Amino acid sequence: MATVAVYSVKGGVGKTTLAANLAWCSAAISCRETLLWDLDASGGAAFLLGVDPKKKKRVTSVFSQEYDPHRLIRATGHSRLDVLPADESIRALDRQLMKIGKRKRLAKLGAGLSKKYDRIVLDCPPVLNELSAQIMRACDLVIVPLPPSPLSTRAFDLVAQEVKSAIQPHPPILPVLSMIDMRRTLHREARAQASDWPVIPLASAAEQCAVRQQPVGVFAPRSPSAQSFAQLWTAIERKLAALKK
Repeated sequence: MATVAVYSVKGGVGKTTLAANLAWCSAAISCRETLLWDLDASGGAAFLLGVDPKKKKRVTSVFSQEYDPHRLIRATGHSRLDVLPADESIRALDRQLMKIGKRKRLAKLGAGLSKKYDRIVLDCPPVLNELSAQIMRACDLVIVPLPPSPLSTRAFDLVAQEVKSAIQPHPPILPVLSMIDMRRTLHREARAQASDWPVIPLASAAEQCAVRQQPVGVFAPRSPSAQSFAQLWTAIERKLAALKK
């Protein structure tokens, strides 16, 4: 089992779209039993997979050992892919984690979920707090989407600091250039400066995920977006395999 966190301290970078599509790639391409765990209060990850939570229990209840997380998990319309949705209660999760004083509570929950799932993909909130520290302690790899801009470079530095301060040795960090438009000079320059980073292009197909509530690979499997998500997931699997050696 491996846990992959899709994390950024900056909003609007395509984080949730990336997390949902990578989770689908894990299930559809790698044939892994996969859980997409939404830790962002906006609940976008579940929405992108067409899941309406309609839960009676708040998602934060699992962190205080009041509720079995398996009972909140919802099946998607895609084989081998489930989702643990978020709700508004997750906004209070940082305070709850501080109160119960369990620094590895999220990691322990993930270990329990790993009995059923081969891959857990975390859609993380854009925060720097106890929750983000617990995410770093729980994951095997951190994916950081970065649109080409000076602010993105600063955001990556903040993420790197957070990862390194949370745990030693820290999980590897894989930066990804997201929403790249090669018609723009700034984007071409960013691509040239980080030529070895994976790239997710700016494309209407990726934007259609929210409209169709489906991963790109389902409705546009031959599109550049679908191919870039698949290539990134292949690189992630190779990285995870190398970490086990």
